[in-house]
Amino acid sequence: MAARVLQQCARSLARPSLRLLSGNLAVRAVAGPAVAIHRPLSFVVDSRRTRSLAQSRVPSVGVLCRQYGDLPPLTLETIKDRVLYVLKLYDKINPEKLQTSSHFMKDLGLDSLDQVEIIMAMEDEFGFEIPDAEAEKLMTPEGIVQYIADKKDVYE
Repeated sequence: MAARVLQQCARSLARPSLRLLSGNLAVRAVAGPAVAIHRPLSFVVDSRRTRSLAQSRVPSVGVLCRQYGDLPPLTLETIKDRVLYVLKLYDKINPEKLQTSSHFMKDLGLDSLDQVEIIMAMEDEFGFEIPDAEAEKLMTPEGIVQYIADKKDVYE
């Protein structure tokens, strides 16, 4: 039974039969004749898009596949790779000189403003804010990796 459901989900991904259900994207598998024909609901009456949506018909079928949009779990290796990638993209850092133990000011010749920009880039990359008191202590890529791992509870 589970194998059949997975096959139907895989087939549905190859077909453009997507339907928006109450704000969530659901993929419908095509498993034979349609059970019912539904018309999408809309609260906007005057737009052209609403009229075209009201006229379109989307077949409803028995199997609903879930699609998860979350990233894979973090590991120390993936955190390190992402930190080094962001640092290599920073225009004032020479990628050949960059190592995990490189000190931003002593080894790479950056100043305090560059260090703040690096911390901001890490906040954007990992999706959380690093307090200023903690950010002042993060002077190496290795320190940033360890800080992010501690905040995200990654210990492998």
